[in-house]
Amino acid sequence: MNILAVAVSIFLFVSSFVLFAYAYAVPEEFAAIVFFTGIMSASLSLAIPFHLMGRRDS
Repeated sequence: MNILAVAVSIFLFVSSFVLFAYAYAVPEEFAAIVFFTGIMSASLSLAIPFHLMGRRDS
């Protein structure tokens, strides 16, 4: 389960960079939506390891 969560988290983080870049290439009326989606993707990619995976107490 942890490997899947890490893979999804990395995918979301990298895809947020792509969304940030595409925000300047799409028409003006969609630019804010695409950029906001990039922000939410980056936030979710950080929320997965912080909240869903829990602590590693050794």
